Parts: sequence; C-alpha cells; structure tokens
Amino acid sequence: MKYINAKALLPDELVRELQSYIQGGYIYVPADPAHHRQWGEASGCRQALKRRNRKITEEYRKGSSVNELAEKYCLSVHAIRKIIYQKTE
Repeated sequence: MKYINAKALLPDELVRELQSYIQGGYIYVPADPAHHRQWGEASGCRQALKRRNRKITEEYRKGSSVNELAEKYCLSVHAIRKIIYQKTE
C-alpha cells in the first residue's frame, strides 16, 4: 500500500481536525463497501483465471487426462481436480 501525505490530499481544516486525534502516525481509511471490488476484478486476473479454468474443464471433458492437463498448465494434479470438480458459477 502506498502512503499519501494528508497535506497533499486533504484540506487544511481536515488535516488539523485529524491532528487532534493522531499526530505523526498512520491511519487506515477503509474503502466504502459500496465501491468494494473482489480480488482480481480491477486487473482482469479474475476473468483470465475463469477463462483458463473453463478451458481446462472443456479439455478434460474432451478426453484429456488430469496428468496431461497438470503438465500443460503447470499446475498440480490436485489443482486440476479442484478446477474440474468445482461448481460452475
């Protein structure tokens, strides 16, 4: 996480108000739950993994073995089985 100097971001009045509670320390400001994103949504990683997992499942259904898929996707046999047997969203 990148730290930002409050003086560079907030109005002076608000900085003074915050200083009455904490000086020279760190404060975490949580995100508004209405704007919360799940892991990987912003970067696109979540969608990429979903596409990969669908592809793995499809290849398994077409006859590829678990061992072949593990080798091809550089994943463990256990990970491939979890992907194949997971409930679809």
